[in-house]
Amino acid sequence: MAWLPESWQVPSPFPADILLLRRQMPTKFIFVTGGVVSSLGKGISVASIGRILKSRGLTVSVIKLDPYLNVDPGTMSPYQHGEVFVTQDGGETDLDLGHYERFIDVELTRTSNLTAGEVYLNLIAKERRGDFLGGTIQTVPHVTNAIKDRVLALAAESEADVIITEVGGTVGDIEGLPFLEAIRQMRNDVGRDNVFYIHLTLLPYIAAAQELKTKPTQHSVKELRSIGIQPDAILCRSDEPVPVSICEKIAAFCDVPVNAVIPVVTVQNVYEVPLVLEDAGLGDIVVDTLRLAAKPQDLTDWSAMVGRMNQPKENLSIALVGKYVEYPDSYISVREALRHAGLGHARDIDLQWVHSEDIERDGTDAHLASVCGIVVPGGFGPRGVEGMIDTVRYAREHNVPYLGLCLGLQVMVIEWARNVLGIKDANSEELVPETGNPVIHIMPDQEGVSSKGGTMRLGDYPCHTQVQTRTKAAYGADTIMERHRHRFELNNSYRESLENSGLVVGGLSPDGNLVETGEVANHPFMVGTQYHPEFKSRPNRPHPLFSEFIGAAKETIREGVQRPLPLDVNPK
Repeated sequence: MAWLPESWQVPSPFPADILLLRRQMPTKFIFVTGGVVSSLGKGISVASIGRILKSRGLTVSVIKLDPYLNVDPGTMSPYQHGEVFVTQDGGETDLDLGHYERFIDVELTRTSNLTAGEVYLNLIAKERRGDFLGGTIQTVPHVTNAIKDRVLALAAESEADVIITEVGGTVGDIEGLPFLEAIRQMRNDVGRDNVFYIHLTLLPYIAAAQELKTKPTQHSVKELRSIGIQPDAILCRSDEPVPVSICEKIAAFCDVPVNAVIPVVTVQNVYEVPLVLEDAGLGDIVVDTLRLAAKPQDLTDWSAMVGRMNQPKENLSIALVGKYVEYPDSYISVREALRHAGLGHARDIDLQWVHSEDIERDGTDAHLASVCGIVVPGGFGPRGVEGMIDTVRYAREHNVPYLGLCLGLQVMVIEWARNVLGIKDANSEELVPETGNPVIHIMPDQEGVSSKGGTMRLGDYPCHTQVQTRTKAAYGADTIMERHRHRFELNNSYRESLENSGLVVGGLSPDGNLVETGEVANHPFMVGTQYHPEFKSRPNRPHPLFSEFIGAAKETIREGVQRPLPLDVNPK
């Protein structure tokens, strides 16, 4: 890889170590922006670009720049921003980091997500300490330098060949201007030959005219160029096939080679997108432009996996009983983990989105009578929890495979305490602080914590699996590492009674004080985890607990559910 010339200079102020890093940076940088409208799939596109570069033997890391003023997504409503994805080091990050990890098969850190809120919080803290010696703090250079330094920090931390940066929002958003200015400066900072700009835009189809319209793309690129960024490639999202004439028109008006205008037509399976981009030649364009020392691409395994996904398979009905099901992105990692596990068992997951408050209103039979497995995911607050507890009881009494995640374990413990141990007022201190029987209580190190955001038990922690348990059988290992996001835990004052009555502890923290998994004996599959295994599932490597759960679910026969009869290949 090309090194920057020693004579290269950047204006101050910059720390000496950052100056040295920029002079010697072997890493290449790809910046992805979006235009026209949001929700075009920038995250999937970025993840797919990472996959096609990795298929060429390159190392890749990714960062998401979010212009909103929240410090991180940790305190944001799932209805506002979907799932909070947790990194191995405990970062509460944007859900797009889940796409990056699943597609590229990398383990990211909190360095891979930066918000405007974090930038301003850090700058103001430095100003209050007097770090700037009374100088004026300005968007340029201070905010833009902070953004660039985070991208460079990821390059140094990961030592990746390529850093892909996704800029959240759309070009023209006022809050995104400092981020766009920062990535504009990067081309001069690290060398023009080391930066590649990709712009994702929309080609709307006007049914009355029966044609795709390029004008929104033209205006979006014009806005980007007015900021000083000329895209090297344009990805054109469309629900309709894109004729060559449209690509030629965009190339002419946007000053981009026609082969770098890449149609991205809507696909049913997002895991197809790397193949679409590769077939369109984007991988070759990036490698050639950045002069990357890449191997010939090899997407054979990925293509085979996509082929298995798209092959018709027997449906398996799974209910996800949550409190945010109106916005499925709230549970996107759970959905994908179920999908991965289904692929491993040659099943298409027919996911039933069931609101826990509907369970409270209609009863369990109305929503769960035909499903072959039930998942209760994480969540916070008392709304809908009684419906989750009723769901647990239904799964236990009807021998329906059950997987509880975080809150899903806690409601499993509450249900057991109420209906097996007979502690009718058993509850969680989170839900009913004054409860007389807090079988779930706040963790000791969380007592007195009042600030929100980044203060929970977050990230990877070890768990010791216990002998002769489903947890041990699933993992096949004595010690595992899983990601957490919680404040409350099983109250050890009730642990002996719970265990003596048949609730099995499947995994413990190394000191033995924290119950990490709970199980119900003599049940097809009933396991709850205090951690979030969904974050570690990969399409080509399903998480073992999800795989075991789907394996049990596919053997479950419910009344009224049609199951295919096995074929007698050797009739007598």
